[in-house]
Amino acid sequence: MSVPTLDRLRDLLPATLAAAVRGDGTTSVAAVTHDSRAVEANGMYACLRGQHHDGHRFAPDAVAAGARSLLVDHPLGTAEMGGGPDAAQRVSQLVVNDTRRALGQISAAVNGNPSTALRLVGITGTNGKTTTSHLVASILRAAGDPTSVIGTLSGVHTTPEAPELQRRLAAMLDNGDRSVVMEVSSHALALHRIDGTRFDAAVFTNLGRDHLDLHQTLEEYFRAKASLFESGRAVVGVVNVDDMHGRLLADAAPIEMVPFSRQDVSDVVVSAGAHRYTWRGHAVDVPLGGSFNVMNSLAAATTAAALGIGLETIVAGLAGAGAVPGRFEQVVVDPSGDIDVIVDYAHTPDGLEEVIAAGGAVTGPHGRVIVVFGAGGDRDRAKRPLMGATAARLADLVVVTSDNPRHEAPGAIIAEIVDGIAEGDRARVEVEEDRSAAIKLAIASAEPGDMVIIAGKGHETTQTIGSRVIPFDDRAIARAVLEARP
Repeated sequence: MSVPTLDRLRDLLPATLAAAVRGDGTTSVAAVTHDSRAVEANGMYACLRGQHHDGHRFAPDAVAAGARSLLVDHPLGTAEMGGGPDAAQRVSQLVVNDTRRALGQISAAVNGNPSTALRLVGITGTNGKTTTSHLVASILRAAGDPTSVIGTLSGVHTTPEAPELQRRLAAMLDNGDRSVVMEVSSHALALHRIDGTRFDAAVFTNLGRDHLDLHQTLEEYFRAKASLFESGRAVVGVVNVDDMHGRLLADAAPIEMVPFSRQDVSDVVVSAGAHRYTWRGHAVDVPLGGSFNVMNSLAAATTAAALGIGLETIVAGLAGAGAVPGRFEQVVVDPSGDIDVIVDYAHTPDGLEEVIAAGGAVTGPHGRVIVVFGAGGDRDRAKRPLMGATAARLADLVVVTSDNPRHEAPGAIIAEIVDGIAEGDRARVEVEEDRSAAIKLAIASAEPGDMVIIAGKGHETTQTIGSRVIPFDDRAIARAVLEARP
């Protein structure tokens, strides 16, 4: 990958961020990382303060690994830096008020500011980011642009930390990509992972309850999402004005905003595996089921039009999109084909409501919707009873089970979910802590015409229990159960 090495440490930050250099300001920076174990020779180590660890403590490890410069929020003495008495002469320090704010811009500069050479689309929102990203990418490829996607399906974080993000953008550019579509999480915005990144278009899908363990309030969560639409960060915004927060954003954002709404389409037909409608005088067919995917494909189409792509190309790109793993994904059904089994990533109250409603629209009045779900441990606890209430209110049968309990007791998480279920709805609720057994119970309970929705983990192929990560794929379990059906 051909990335320019900056000659001088002092040139890394723009004048808008106050910084001071201790040591040799002409020190070259070949790479930057916030992981002391990943330091490269002549690289910079960024000392970040996290929830559990202070990166400044690992500066000696970085110096020992060959770091020639440090990004710090206070000057480090010889003892704090490690590396012996001559460390201060060998290792320069860039001192800033907030290392997280600085890291994104430094990472972009070290990697040659790749976002300025790409057509970059950023998509944020509580639900729909992954599917909308997939659909935008399909349209861009239909328009002739080699296109990559960064998001939930491509890494540990939905949006990578700044050093990894900028390296990946630079590598994609080097490999011939002309466009990149990115999911932009609220974590990434609040923690400045995308600082230094320029978007040709920013998209807002919707806002529901999620990640309040980080943001504390819905207002702060929305403020983080809205920061993607600031001047200098995005050229144009595309926003769902059927969502209350989308309307607020459309009115207040300082950049050009292009709205989209369900009212933009007509003749809507939805099945378990596809949907179609008429949009701007064109018939649109999309091979993704679920009524909520109408808004996702409409978001993608509106974004592409805002980028100047022709309507015929947009229609072709949507028609050519493949299935999105774990997003209203149909599991291969048993030979009789009498029930539908769907796996979906829905893990919020709004997400559950959307996916259950979509199932009900497919089954109609003669079929039932059976939902299996749990909630992740070490995450926002307050949404658990809300998810229980939503599922029990909308589904015909609910099986509450374990998700990724992490370091919490699965039974305690389940109890918090069940606490939110009204007494009158509990007759339709079963509890089965073992997720495999819960899936088997739900499918065994299904009758011809019913739909089973297995929600929460979607594309994931593992389950995290305590510190153990074990193989677990909802789709594989469901297939095995279906194959064993009499």
